[in-house]
Amino acid sequence: MHSVKKNKRVTSWHVIGAQVATFRKAAGLTQTALADRCLVGEDTIASIEQGRRALQADVAGLLDEVLDTKGVLAVAVAKVPHKERFPAFVQDFVEHEQEAVTLLSYQNQVVPGLLQTEGYARFLFSCLYPPLEEEQREEWVTARLDRQKLLDRRPRPMLHFVLEESVLRSAIGQAAMRLEQLRHLRRCMELPYLGLQIMPMRLPKHAGLAGPMVLLETPDHDHLAYVEGQLTSVLHDDPDDVSVLQQKYGMLRSQALSVESSARLLDDLLGES
Repeated sequence: MHSVKKNKRVTSWHVIGAQVATFRKAAGLTQTALADRCLVGEDTIASIEQGRRALQADVAGLLDEVLDTKGVLAVAVAKVPHKERFPAFVQDFVEHEQEAVTLLSYQNQVVPGLLQTEGYARFLFSCLYPPLEEEQREEWVTARLDRQKLLDRRPRPMLHFVLEESVLRSAIGQAAMRLEQLRHLRRCMELPYLGLQIMPMRLPKHAGLAGPMVLLETPDHDHLAYVEGQLTSVLHDDPDDVSVLQQKYGMLRSQALSVESSARLLDDLLGES
């Protein structure tokens, strides 16, 4: 097996997507025709039917109306378990993350989700485009904060993060939000099972320029790697692929500031705020 992505389990979104496809075909409509009637893109309908995109409540209502399904899809969406409210394509990773023995994360754009404050997470979701509906945005904020229970789990996971200094110096959002996020990161650094190293901006080059990644070890001691980009994500379990990313992460740790120097840099940033 070369990628966990090829062996994904069936989620509620896959079942709902199959229902949409069945109802659409019974109504004699193509994906294009259904998309036109619902005022959404054809790729949106395709992604919903394939289970790659969560069906939102407002779109479910439109589909019920167009397909004359008497509220079936709206009810199905409302009944989706809370743990599956994440986008379908990250669900497998989230489940492995919550059970991880060891987790290593490199981020170059934003603070990693496990270390975000509520205000920071809400701001990031407000920046998504096309914009999220308020209800969906709040669901995603709640889900993200729920994932952070990993930090309080017993037995303790071993966690390590490498974060670009530019993320900490970014002027996004309100000053108060940024300050609280910096304070939260500094508090997290006091956890004995969590390491945080900052990649200095002055470094002329380093091993992470290809983008972010998360490496984790499962309770069965399998090693996985998660890589996410625009509209796509892959959870790798092929030993060769994972090994390459592990080597990159090892190099990143050696190139970043030490934990002690990273803590001093955070203290300096807090003093400047």
